[in-house]
Amino acid sequence: MHFDVAADRLSALPDPLPPPAGVMMPVIVGGPQRPFPSLAAGRSGRPAAVLVLLYPDVRGDARVVLIERTTGDGHHSGEVSFPGGKAEPDDADAAATALREATEEVALDPVAAGVRIVGMLERMWIPVSDFEVTPVVALAERPPRLVPSPFEVARIVEPSVARFLPEAPVTMVERTVRDWPLRYGSYDLDGLSVWGATARILSQLGAVLTGPTR
Repeated sequence: MHFDVAADRLSALPDPLPPPAGVMMPVIVGGPQRPFPSLAAGRSGRPAAVLVLLYPDVRGDARVVLIERTTGDGHHSGEVSFPGGKAEPDDADAAATALREATEEVALDPVAAGVRIVGMLERMWIPVSDFEVTPVVALAERPPRLVPSPFEVARIVEPSVARFLPEAPVTMVERTVRDWPLRYGSYDLDGLSVWGATARILSQLGAVLTGPTR
């Protein structure tokens, strides 16, 4: 998808947003009959934000910035995600959180890349870490110069957004995650499996990019 087309479709996000692809939502299979965790009514998870940053490559196609997290003891160790993290007290809003985290994790210079915020996708609660994540959508006028933080990022992955449009291939996976026998859809990306909240955000992004024009 050409960046100009993507930028035009993202310049005014639809209200309501199209839902993420249902196949990306993990479901419990077999094993003990336990309800899948859900956010209790009346409470909020810990606030966090991620940066869904699109930019034009040398051919003018739209690409999105993802990271493979380093392996360690954290809840999301080794997973593919967007740059982002928990909100800090000095962050003015979710956009400030997302930009700050992207600066820390991939050395994003928003001014040099001509980054502008265009809106937010659906907030998602992540049970294992109790984060309620706001995906902040942004467009860069120029390809950003990114450098992975050696402490947090194993590598930066910058796929074409075409990999996440509704007709893109999805792999069904069954595995046990922290004693939960799960089935979920994932995107195969450069030897990595993109699943969970990241895959759901990408599928919603793809739905917006292919939705009705204004």
